[in-house]
Amino acid sequence: MTGSDPKADLQVYLQDARDVLLWKLDGLAEYDIRRPLTPTGTNLLGLVKHLAGAEARYFGAAFGRPFAGTPLWVTGDAEPDSDLWARADETREEITDRYRRACAHADETIAALPLDAVGRLPGGAGELTLHRTLTHMVAETQRHAGHADIVRELIDGAVGQRPDGLNVAPHDPDHHGRVERAAKEAASGVG
Repeated sequence: MTGSDPKADLQVYLQDARDVLLWKLDGLAEYDIRRPLTPTGTNLLGLVKHLAGAEARYFGAAFGRPFAGTPLWVTGDAEPDSDLWARADETREEITDRYRRACAHADETIAALPLDAVGRLPGGAGELTLHRTLTHMVAETQRHAGHADIVRELIDGAVGQRPDGLNVAPHDPDHHGRVERAAKEAASGVG
């Protein structure tokens, strides 16, 4: 049995999800990274923008280590969910750079504090330990990386957790049809 470092383990999973999220933007046109592909407006660049704010809030403000600069979605007339999409005047580079810097700032917080360090989320949301914060951000980032995977598949068919696609089965053009037939049969009571 090998030893375990819980903080390092959590950081590996968090970094993996961060990397997935950013590579989902690679090779896509400006329109494709911004266009809403669900009724609620889910889009790739908006997911990155949202997580930039989450990293800054959870690992910065909560632990008394504020992230420099105003969150990207804070404007004089911020609307609900403004952190989940990019305005036309916000560039891909601005948003991805902010995300990378927020992640680096978060990594500094993680390195500086023990897992039992206690932080407090702004707005009276309560206290939480660094361990709980790391666990939350792994789940949050993986959740949105999953959203990004689906959105990217809708755009150009690219799937998986890695650019080389080695973590998914080879594409079978008949798979979708088999799944659809099984759903129809189940719905009609056949089988």
